[in-house]
Amino acid sequence: MMNFQKAELVISAPDKKSWPDSDLPEIVLAGRSNVGKSSFINAMCNRKKLAYVGNSPGKTRLLNFFNLDDKYMFVDVPGYGYAKISKAQLIKFGQMMEDYFSERSQKKGLVLIVDARHKPTDDDITMIEFARYYEIPVCVVATKMDKLKSSQRHKQLKLIRQTLELSEDEKLFPFSSETKQGIDEVWEYLIPIFES
Repeated sequence: MMNFQKAELVISAPDKKSWPDSDLPEIVLAGRSNVGKSSFINAMCNRKKLAYVGNSPGKTRLLNFFNLDDKYMFVDVPGYGYAKISKAQLIKFGQMMEDYFSERSQKKGLVLIVDARHKPTDDDITMIEFARYYEIPVCVVATKMDKLKSSQRHKQLKLIRQTLELSEDEKLFPFSSETKQGIDEVWEYLIPIFES
């Protein structure tokens, strides 16, 4: 378990003009609305309320930059795939991701967060292909493992791996913010990437 003296939201940036002027290495956190991204951030940083856990999914419409001990940055991108988002917002989201991936030199990797109970969507596939296109390391975190029966876990992880066509280098981590499963393993994977 990592213990940070400081873990704070630096800025919620609506566009690239608002990105923080920092040279800290950044890891992008992406996933559908309601997969437990905020809970993932809170669990990884050992904080209760660092990231807002909302009842209505799809609230995050901005890039949220979280500073961890002035060493690392998590960049939480808007949850996608939420039905109530307008076409204009969808285009804006695409542009925001394009800008970030093509222009932000501090980016080191992508953590794609999926719900272990469901098959990854076309949006998840698009997001992982973004990372592959820009040749940044990618791993997948399957949240809410505690909500699966133990007999279903292997099957669901296999389904996620196949759907996303993960290579041997692309790790898949079972994760639960409730039981703390996976936290240490994900940090073990991320720290060398942050520091590369």
